Amino acid sequence: MKKLPSVKRVSLALLFIALIQFSFFKLQHVTVLSLNSNFTTIGNMFFEAVMLKGQRQSVIDERLAKVDVNTNGIIKQEIEIVSLKASSPEIVYDGMTMEQLAAKLDKSLSSTLEGYGHSFAKYSIEYGVDPYLAVAITLHETGCTWTCSNLVRSCNNVGGMRGQGCNGWAAFESLDAGIEAMIRNLSRNYIQKGLTTPETIGPKYAMSQTWAGKINNYMNKIKNV
Repeated sequence: MKKLPSVKRVSLALLFIALIQFSFFKLQHVTVLSLNSNFTTIGNMFFEAVMLKGQRQSVIDERLAKVDVNTNGIIKQEIEIVSLKASSPEIVYDGMTMEQLAAKLDKSLSSTLEGYGHSFAKYSIEYGVDPYLAVAITLHETGCTWTCSNLVRSCNNVGGMRGQGCNGWAAFESLDAGIEAMIRNLSRNYIQKGLTTPETIGPKYAMSQTWAGKINNYMNKIKNV
């Protein structure tokens, strides 16, 4: 009769088999890289996820860096545009800046009004009046193409405006104040009421039938000087 193995031997055999199975299970979950760096075991899924997360973060960081660079570039470009606009004089009339317009008007102003081109330019733009029209009316009313009238020299009245302070005529504390008052009057009582040309202004501003023609002649000279 064949002798059965002892309990001790059976226990050792079972323990040995269990160790082999456990070792095999562990090996299945160890990361093993092949020569072409491809993952080859089930356990690699975890490590692959970790690596992919790292790659995604790297891509995100790279894109954020690019966005930051682009944003900085955009901000820098906007700053340069604002700076350029700030350094570029504004065109106010007929393709000219305020200084250029003032210099042009000065060419037609003489006698007492010499050098007041800036006042005419500034108030004309402020009140929405054609600066050529304002200067043309002034030249016609004051005679300042040659020698300014006494009304200009004594009362600073450049528009022949009626009022108090100068024997029935309006008087102003300075030529600049007189120029502003004349242009403000043109704006409120003529331009804003649709009377924008010498032809439409004339019947209300002056009694002369030739007034509009004379103003137009002055305007052409001022514009083409």
